[in-house]
Amino acid sequence: MISPADRDASQPGVRNVVLVHGAYADGSSWSAVIERLHAVGLRATAVQNPLSSLADDAAHTVRILDLQDGPTILVGHSFAGTVITQTGVDPQVVGLVYVAARAPDAGEDHAALAKRFPAPPANAGLVFHGGFGGLTEEAFLEDFANGVERDRARAMYAVQGRVSETLFHERVSEAAWRRKPSWYAISKNDRTTSPDLQRFLAERMGATIVEIDSGHLSLITHPDRITELILEAARGARPSAAHGRDTALAAG
Repeated sequence: MISPADRDASQPGVRNVVLVHGAYADGSSWSAVIERLHAVGLRATAVQNPLSSLADDAAHTVRILDLQDGPTILVGHSFAGTVITQTGVDPQVVGLVYVAARAPDAGEDHAALAKRFPAPPANAGLVFHGGFGGLTEEAFLEDFANGVERDRARAMYAVQGRVSETLFHERVSEAAWRRKPSWYAISKNDRTTSPDLQRFLAERMGATIVEIDSGHLSLITHPDRITELILEAARGARPSAAHGRDTALAAG
């Protein structure tokens, strides 16, 4: 659990955290992290994405960002990494936290990039009907939710978010990680997003990286570790840190 030191000694200057869920999930997937952030005095809010298009998901995220009262850490899991990459240019966002997440560059074809890395087992379980898709029960339990207590995983399967058939092929027009400081939690036992792809993305953006012995849903199986990373971002990010990363990245 979060230590007394986190409660008493590390009070971050940033008070707001916005959490964005990815495909096959909803905002409740952040519940354990939200409880921990509230326990140390941060204001945490989860976005409920429709997963119908990048534009729709981005609009829902911007609505929540507009409700914040100051500097904000923006956190995305899985596909939501695409969403925070697009919306993280918002002036209130001072730091980005990626959790086993996509992190495309502006205009980049993420699907083509992902093909350079081992195909994760969950890919074979994605089935579409009527323009929207979801994971089969086997793929959800064994690949997406590996490591999650089985009853909890079954409940998540029952409410899984359906993704539009075009969602994973849409491209961002902004790459917020080129402007804002970033943190990245790699899931070493991930069967939904290749850990090798995660490492490539994290290193490319120059993120502060942690590696966790977890499956794709580290926010559920390891909420303390994810909360600690968000707190580190809240302590380390400052409004002035939201500028000037393009030049450094280009030089690298």
